[in-house]
Amino acid sequence: MSGSNKTEQFLHENITWKRLLDFIIQENNFLKTRLSEVVDRETDKVFIANAEQFQNEFILKAECILDIGNDIKVQERDLTLAYTQKNAPDHKTCKQQENLRNEIPYLKTACPNLKTQINKYILP
Repeated sequence: MSGSNKTEQFLHENITWKRLLDFIIQENNFLKTRLSEVVDRETDKVFIANAEQFQNEFILKAECILDIGNDIKVQERDLTLAYTQKNAPDHKTCKQQENLRNEIPYLKTACPNLKTQINKYILP
């Protein structure tokens, strides 16, 4: 694959990942709201304590999403520069792209798993 084609493919991957992150953020916000609504009506202390655990999971996922989103922005900036200059991505950029490729599947599985756990918890 030529340098500019490789850069263009990397940019396409980054755009796809940003869309995925936006969806996951939206889904997490929906789940947090839903969990909050249920907790507002619940008085059982064990239930509320478990709901706090889910809230902590949301915080951890949000931090992870933010970190990956920032990495994607930096990557996109570097790739856009390379594309504008008709250069192939350098070794550092290729390595970062590979790292992102390894991190994204984690989000694709961890967030839906959390959703399933919450849904099962809310309606046992």
